[in-house]
Amino acid sequence: MNVAHRVAVFASGSGSNFQALIDASEAGTLHAKICGLVTNNPDAKALNRAVKHQIPVFVINPADFSEPEVYVWELLSKLQEWNPDLIALAGYLKKVPEKVIRAYPNRMVNIHPSLLPKFGGKGFYGKRVHQAVLDAGEKESGCSVHVVTPEYDEGPVIGRATVPVKPNDTAETLAKRVLDQEHKLFPTIINQHLKTLKSP
Repeated sequence: MNVAHRVAVFASGSGSNFQALIDASEAGTLHAKICGLVTNNPDAKALNRAVKHQIPVFVINPADFSEPEVYVWELLSKLQEWNPDLIALAGYLKKVPEKVIRAYPNRMVNIHPSLLPKFGGKGFYGKRVHQAVLDAGEKESGCSVHVVTPEYDEGPVIGRATVPVKPNDTAETLAKRVLDQEHKLFPTIINQHLKTLKSP
């Protein structure tokens, strides 16, 4: 397995996309080593996944800092220690500080559960996205991987997968179908994007 590249993952919840990346890395289909997990949530199930696979973790919540600059410094210090070639946001529900994004230009990607630019931006996450798709009467939905920029979900889209919206869909059934595609798409697009970056 080629582990020349290193990927750090940010996640806030169950971490199913994080698990998909772990599985792909261990199977050799993701040509990178996962070098750490950042989460804002000390109760995130993603933490259990990291511990099980001996991946370093860093729990840091901006709400715990009275000075935003200290939070940014702590986060950047940990990332510098891990030295990732790429940062993957996998269900991370906090806005990444602009200074951190600018420290990793074109080297931070996010997976979003809609076909961007539709149903993206602040407030569009989780089941809210899928309900909005249903409310709009869309015939298809899916997921997108995009490069992270300081504006929510507005960075260049570098990969998409589509699913049909069925007449009897609920937000839950649509979410499950989209999530299945997320698990396949994210490792594939990360591989492709890593190839566009200079080798370490």
